[in-house]
Amino acid sequence: MAVNDPIADMLTRIRNANLARHSTTSIPASRMIHSIAKVMESEGFITGVKEEGEGISRKITVSLKYNEQTRQPVIKRLQRVSKPGLRVYANRKELPRVLGGIGVAIISTSKGIMTDRQARREGVGGEVLCYIW
Repeated sequence: MAVNDPIADMLTRIRNANLARHSTTSIPASRMIHSIAKVMESEGFITGVKEEGEGISRKITVSLKYNEQTRQPVIKRLQRVSKPGLRVYANRKELPRVLGGIGVAIISTSKGIMTDRQARREGVGGEVLCYIW
């Protein structure tokens, strides 16, 4: 089935897997999805990203991360910001801070997909894809 917003689909799959306490979830692959998952992995929200299959049947398997003592998900909330019907852009001076710096905003810039902190350091703005905390 065709998905109009693959980023929102990815975030929903991760959110649902977290609620069900699954260890992994599978997402249809694209370069954008893979880049977002790599940023989430580097920020410590997920433990691993693995791409499987070839051609149209490619999937990205995301390993979710939980607190070891309480078994609570590390990701408390995923929020899509820029949607296909309403794109949200921010220049380098207007980049959002999620929960005063506790959370992460994922930004699509001319230098690739990165967090809000990295974009501030690089001095670039772009499309605000989502917030994670």
